Amino acid sequence: MRLESINVGRVEAVTYREKSEETGICKRPVQGAVQVGILGIPGDAIVATQHHGGADQAIYAYSADDYDWWASEAGIACYPGLFGENLTIRDLPTDMNVGDRLLIGEVVLEATAPRIPCDTLAARMRDSGFGLSFRKAERPGIYFRVLNEGEVQAGDVVTLVETAEFRVSILDLFRHKYRVRHEADELRRLLEAPVAERFRAQIEAQLAKLARA
Repeated sequence: MRLESINVGRVEAVTYREKSEETGICKRPVQGAVQVGILGIPGDAIVATQHHGGADQAIYAYSADDYDWWASEAGIACYPGLFGENLTIRDLPTDMNVGDRLLIGEVVLEATAPRIPCDTLAARMRDSGFGLSFRKAERPGIYFRVLNEGEVQAGDVVTLVETAEFRVSILDLFRHKYRVRHEADELRRLLEAPVAERFRAQIEAQLAKLARA
């Protein structure tokens, strides 16, 4: 794998269908070495903090190969940062297990969650139906927590270190998000992995609801 682009955003207004909102989704490639910290890339704008950012979702990465798929299958003109990712990585698997790690120089990233499409992404793509298309494609990109800080730059080699401890995949979590009915055993299985805190809180709430029932 290779790091193709590092993308950083500032607060910008995205307007679609007469609705305007401020967002940090409009990320653009930057040159040279970039510091990756526990909370992500310094200076990278995160506006919707209830959904994005924080220690468990510090870095969002997207596969350059999945962008190739969107370009081929949906005819979308894709470029690094289009979906709001910090890192665009060639040969990044669409699916990884939660707990799998990426090594980029001194930086160590641990997979924690998939990206869930939102209205901001649809506005960015100027397509009110894009959330459904994103869901059906099952190419959500991956959030990571930063286990070791350091500098990265475009062109760096990226190494995947798979975990043998957990068997909860990013797509398991992605599909779970849209599931209407839940089973206690499956919820407990998901909680065994080091999933992002926002996902963990939702799953724990679902488990508690089943227990009360």
